Amino acid sequence: MTPAEAVEGSTAPPDEPHRDPDGLALHLLTATQAAAMACLGWVGRGDKNAADADAVAAMRAALAEVPGRGRVVIGEGEKDDAPMLYQGEELGTGTGGGWDLAIDPLEGTNFCAHGTEGAIAVLATAPRGALWGTSGFYMDKLVVGPGAAGAIDIEAPVEDNLRRIAEALGKPVEQVVTIVLDKPRHQELIPRILECGAAVVRISDGDVMGSLQALVPGGTADVSIGVGGAPEGVITACAVRLMGGDMQGRLAPQSDQERAKLEAEGVDIDAVLTLPDLVASDDCTFVATAVTNSALLRAPERTLSGWRTSSLLITPRHRPLFVDALVPPTAGAAYDAGTTPAPAEASPAP
Repeated sequence: MTPAEAVEGSTAPPDEPHRDPDGLALHLLTATQAAAMACLGWVGRGDKNAADADAVAAMRAALAEVPGRGRVVIGEGEKDDAPMLYQGEELGTGTGGGWDLAIDPLEGTNFCAHGTEGAIAVLATAPRGALWGTSGFYMDKLVVGPGAAGAIDIEAPVEDNLRRIAEALGKPVEQVVTIVLDKPRHQELIPRILECGAAVVRISDGDVMGSLQALVPGGTADVSIGVGGAPEGVITACAVRLMGGDMQGRLAPQSDQERAKLEAEGVDIDAVLTLPDLVASDDCTFVATAVTNSALLRAPERTLSGWRTSSLLITPRHRPLFVDALVPPTAGAAYDAGTTPAPAEASPAP
């Protein structure tokens, strides 16, 4: 069974209660805010694992209060050996509509640890059965905004894709800006892009935030391209579908062990994943809250009334909505006290 067939065969029960993605969004916003604020005391302190642990614990606690029946499809997962927010974990109040979750409580752990730009707390939801779950760690991805939707083909050479994107956007290739992870695996891709005349913005981490730069109006790029995280690809797909952009992906195992595991599961590694394969519904929600500054979002700021957070919220009615919100002063208590918080203790998996 191909990944596309797995998505096609996943449907919610006919008696599944209605879920309102717009109503759910504000509840989910409290979860990304909580995760972002939990990281605040760790920004620039060099301990990415402690920051991630506190983000996970805070997001999990907040999601427990969200109305409905949530299920983690893309979570911290095997790669992170996580005892919380693992694939299959049930969250929410337990009453009301069901929804599937793809989460990354702290994308850009290194950014947080080093105090540099680009760290966010992010999650996405869709109806039960609409998100493609994967045990793969890495995925080759092409992400564009609405202006270049329909112009990409991940099986075509990068040169052809850049030409098609440029034509769709009505500008020369020399004015196209790409986002690429600055990793050894892209040592051939980056020179080919530059040879075409397109610009390359290299980022060390942050798949989702990098794709948002190509997707959201006011972003700094036209296309995000290359191999990044497979779980992050599913989160990104929700934002792409809501924004009317386009995305294609293909699993790209980076080790013999990862490839063998996928083959043992019967996964067609070479299958091209289209946007409907990755998220099979428009009824999605995407929420991200800044941990550190970026071109799109601002880090939490202390005010007289509490802390002001900066978030991006995308729903079927809001495409997109930038949200500045106040959270209680107690949310930044550890930071205000000038002490490094003790890392959260993981509760055992049920």
